[in-house]
Amino acid sequence: MTSSEVRPDGQSSASVWRNRIIGGVVLFVALIVTYLILAAFIPRWWAQRLAEMVNGSFAKGIGWGLLLGGMCTLVPLLLLLFAVLMWRKRAGKFLAGAAAVLAVLVAIPNLMTLTIVLGGNNAAHAGERILDVDAPAFRGACLVGAVLAVLFFLGAVYLATRRGMRRRKAASATAPTPDTTPTHHDHL
Repeated sequence: MTSSEVRPDGQSSASVWRNRIIGGVVLFVALIVTYLILAAFIPRWWAQRLAEMVNGSFAKGIGWGLLLGGMCTLVPLLLLLFAVLMWRKRAGKFLAGAAAVLAVLVAIPNLMTLTIVLGGNNAAHAGERILDVDAPAFRGACLVGAVLAVLFFLGAVYLATRRGMRRRKAASATAPTPDTTPTHHDHL
């Protein structure tokens, strides 16, 4: 079809593309505005929630940091591993997609903490100040929890793959070997 042709539904292809471009630009602008609003809101809000939980206590800061850093790292990694393993199985694409979405949702506390730690805007700096005063030791404990969770995950993956390799090796060792003696037909 050329741009002057009319589609069966009565619209020209030029007007269809014009509508798609306008819709894409509107979606892009909406995403940018949403990002700017959330970038100014999330770090302060999350820091205040953490400050309420920790209430200035080093012990609570370490406890909550280890818990959130560890669980919000380990669970998403396990869910992503599940998604990878389920991808080629029956109904696997649906289960893999659901697991990936769930992994992102479970990782949100760590992602919000990252907006405070790595953010360079005023909201991130305000969040850092709130955490320094009202949630001491939380950021460091969260990092330690995340690192421990990654190490635990890597160890679990190593043990699982090692076990799988041992099973395959044992299965191939006990499998009957094919008869390789030459027959009369091999000489023809």
